[in-house]
Amino acid sequence: MDVMGDKATLFETGRFVQPSGEEATPDESRGETADAVETGEAVDEMSLRLAAQAGDVEAVSVLGAMLLRRGDLDGAEPHLRAATAEGDRAAANNLGVLLHQRGYPDEAAGWWRVAAVAGSAAAAHALGRHRRDCGDEPAAEYWLRQAAEQGHALGAYALADLLEHRGDPGAERWMRAAAERGHREAAYRLARALDHQECGDSRADGEADECGHDNGAIVRAEAEQWYRQAAARGHRRAALHLGTILERRGDLKEAGRWYMTSAKDGEARAACALGFLLRDAGDTENAAIWWLRAAQEGDGNAANALGALHAERGQTQTAERWYRAAMDAGDDNGAYNLALLCAEQGRTVQAEQWYRRAAYAGHREAANALAILLLQGGDTAGAEPWFSKAAEAGSVDAAFNLGILFAGRGEDAVALRWYERAAAAGHTEAALQVGIARLRDGDEREAERHLRCAAGGGSAEAAYRLAAVLDARRPQQPAHELGEIVHEKTECEEWYERAATQGHRRAQVRVGMLAAARGDVVEAARWYRTAAEAGSRNGAFNLGLLLAREGSEPEAAVWWTRAADAGHGRAALRLALVYARRGELAEGQRWADRAVSLGPGEVAERAARLRDALREELSA
Repeated sequence: MDVMGDKATLFETGRFVQPSGEEATPDESRGETADAVETGEAVDEMSLRLAAQAGDVEAVSVLGAMLLRRGDLDGAEPHLRAATAEGDRAAANNLGVLLHQRGYPDEAAGWWRVAAVAGSAAAAHALGRHRRDCGDEPAAEYWLRQAAEQGHALGAYALADLLEHRGDPGAERWMRAAAERGHREAAYRLARALDHQECGDSRADGEADECGHDNGAIVRAEAEQWYRQAAARGHRRAALHLGTILERRGDLKEAGRWYMTSAKDGEARAACALGFLLRDAGDTENAAIWWLRAAQEGDGNAANALGALHAERGQTQTAERWYRAAMDAGDDNGAYNLALLCAEQGRTVQAEQWYRRAAYAGHREAANALAILLLQGGDTAGAEPWFSKAAEAGSVDAAFNLGILFAGRGEDAVALRWYERAAAAGHTEAALQVGIARLRDGDEREAERHLRCAAGGGSAEAAYRLAAVLDARRPQQPAHELGEIVHEKTECEEWYERAATQGHRRAQVRVGMLAAARGDVVEAARWYRTAAEAGSRNGAFNLGLLLAREGSEPEAAVWWTRAADAGHGRAALRLALVYARRGELAEGQRWADRAVSLGPGEVAERAARLRDALREELSA
């Protein structure tokens, strides 16, 4: 048993100087040598023996407790029995402890009962734990409650544990009582219970109650308080959780201290977390040391981190060894990461093998990666169930990939459902596809909502399409003379510009057109040139128009040639006119023929008339 006596009673004698579990002050620990301690104990024992021989019952009891604590059961037993016979309840409790250590639990329980009836809280606690071990929960609850109500921390904790096991709501009261009396495990479990309460609370984070209090914040603060109390008393898991709270808040320095405290006490998860903290701070060497320590203690996450670190350094064999260690520790990410490593090396067969292992274990991203691998190999039928499994398990990428798969089969309705599911989870490209589908169906309001989501997520295509939707609603703007700059920009132009800066060529052309409409020739030319150099035939054509208006027809012809060579009919017609005016009729006729073939209809008609006229001129 963990009870060595009625410490309150022993303390009152003045002879029990420092209860077990309390630490000496730094000055005391420095000033006291081992020899001095042994000498002091010997003097105390001699004094107790003299007092016991003189008939002091309390001295007999304390002497028996001293010998029991030392492990001298044979020496302690006669003293404890003698004191018990004189009615000393502390001796009765300690005699019970001694008999329990000797392997006589029933006899021990008899003496604990004697002491408990006499008012010993420690004996009531020991008796309650004994009755629980025997399966007699009603009796266990009775005696543990007796101990708890007398302020016994261990009794309060044991009662709380019993009630919690039964699902009794009264458990929290006694767990709190034990925690308030310094029981570190009770403080930790109370903090965990508050954590779970906060996570399961239906009230959203940040929502205040009728008094204006943020209930979630209050619960979190109290949980942190109890974690801190337990951690300060050496509870390594409490130190880990406290470090996690502080890291989430951004207090990285203090979080690191608690992680280190926990890690040094043997908590592998804390060593792993400390490694990640150091890595994020740029200290990969020390991060690797803590990951190694955690991995050697069986932490799969740390083994994966070591694998990734060596993979980044190009040490693939070492990386593979750590990924295998992660698998051996039961971490499915090890198989997934090993598959990624094999895929990067072109070892497709091995990659498929490890993806399958992780996927069968429920790793959703592995299931998605396996499906992609199968799809790339042409096994569409084999890929679909893995995409489905991954999507049902919550993989957003898999839901999007299912949308692509069904769209490729022409099953647009099914594809849209998967796109919508992925979009609801924040997938940018899925939101774009939903927006396009809604535009196609004529639901402009829903289309705009999804396009805004996708554009906000960084999709240039979505930004362009959103701008086009807004552009179509824009009232007609008055025309401006070239060179007359107007600085006001509409929202649609801002979205066009966002897409343009991301390299969207049609958006670049449109931004150039809007700039030209505002009279900003320099800005228009810049965007047209950017689009043209990226391969946009419309950009090249418009840049040519702008240059021609500015009197630079030779340079304009260069850009029109580029546009016409890319299939732009109007650019070909412009070149035909340029060469006709220069008198180069054959070249003009060639470009007119090109314009006829490229179209569109209006351009083809005008080009045909020009070609015929040039032909007549040449034959005259």
